[in-house]
Amino acid sequence: MLTSSRPLLAASLGLFLAGLAPGLTAAQEPSAAPPAGVETHIGLIYRTQPAPASYDAEAVPEDEGVAGGRMAVRDNNTTGRFTKQTYALDEVALTSEQGTEAAVTAARNLAAKGIRYLVLALPAAEVLAVSDAVKAEGVTVFNTAAPDDVLRAAECRANVFHVIPSRAMQTDALAQFFRLMRWTKMFLIVGPNEPDRLYAEAFKNSAKKFSLKISAEKPWTFGPLARARGDTPTRAEAMVFTRGLDYELAIVADEANDWGDYVPFRTVDPRPVAGTQGLIATTWHPTLETWGAAQAQNRFRRLAGRLMRPLDYQVWAAIRTVGEAATQKKTADPAVLVPYFKDPAFGLPAYKGVSLSYRPWDQQLRQPIVVAQAKAMVSVAPEQGFIHQRTPLDTLGVDQPETACKLR
Repeated sequence: MLTSSRPLLAASLGLFLAGLAPGLTAAQEPSAAPPAGVETHIGLIYRTQPAPASYDAEAVPEDEGVAGGRMAVRDNNTTGRFTKQTYALDEVALTSEQGTEAAVTAARNLAAKGIRYLVLALPAAEVLAVSDAVKAEGVTVFNTAAPDDVLRAAECRANVFHVIPSRAMQTDALAQFFRLMRWTKMFLIVGPNEPDRLYAEAFKNSAKKFSLKISAEKPWTFGPLARARGDTPTRAEAMVFTRGLDYELAIVADEANDWGDYVPFRTVDPRPVAGTQGLIATTWHPTLETWGAAQAQNRFRRLAGRLMRPLDYQVWAAIRTVGEAATQKKTADPAVLVPYFKDPAFGLPAYKGVSLSYRPWDQQLRQPIVVAQAKAMVSVAPEQGFIHQRTPLDTLGVDQPETACKLR
């Protein structure tokens, strides 16, 4: 492994890098409709969040993702005032009871209206079903919610661009940090759900890639203790779950947030916790303030009345991809923009210190990954010392020589 003498987060570059973010001040936010011109409609299909059965401090906002899309359209229209380009968001909300067919029908209806850009906040199976259903109409799909590596490998599609990082990118970001800190012995705890298994598999690959050792692995069999109220005998059993193991860090794979938050401070030996809970890898975090991100945080709070969440950022980035490319090419024609999305000349300013771009081999958005705990940003991957012949961002996730994607 080679090392670099240039820290990724050099403080002296902060002000310069902030200029890479498409910031707007309050005075610049449009208060009226932009001037008439070419209007580009972008579709957003998402599922509404059911109300929690009881008080839940971590309840998902009803407008998660949607609020990010609305801010992105507002940003697009701010730039469009100078180029005579306008944008509108066509939102389709699906309930949790509606299946894949409802998502496909919604996508076909939007395509029938002439919409050629669809943003999906849907699981992997529905991303595939929608993309296949509308490919004949020349519709480009942005995946903002499905981290499944298979979508970037055997099941990749030529009309799908991935804004959300793959699980491989997320676990690579954590593994780089652990390698940097010289924490090398891991205890992997795997939840009962299929996404938990997929996350665990991604972490195993990352551990091998960055020379970490998984010294122990156990399934979680104690149920959703993080959601439970009050003590039970099960809790007592879980507290001795880590006894007799030799490890430096516990890695939890719990994408449903059922039990992962129970593990910190309940291990027999004092050990940090990371993975889907504890120290996490994410696209966006409330404590991210550098590179103009504080401005974006404040604008979002004014518009939505809450903090920006990762899905908000991912939907925002998808819609800004269309707006930024249209500004640079002075057209919203998909025949021009879609090839340009993965052109090396394209760059998306997105409050990350560098312009973001799409990998041509699997159409995954390259981006720095925030490594954070609940109340503080800890680091940003790629870490110092992990370099690449093209860009350090390609040290995260599956590189071109290893990709199983054959775009179709």
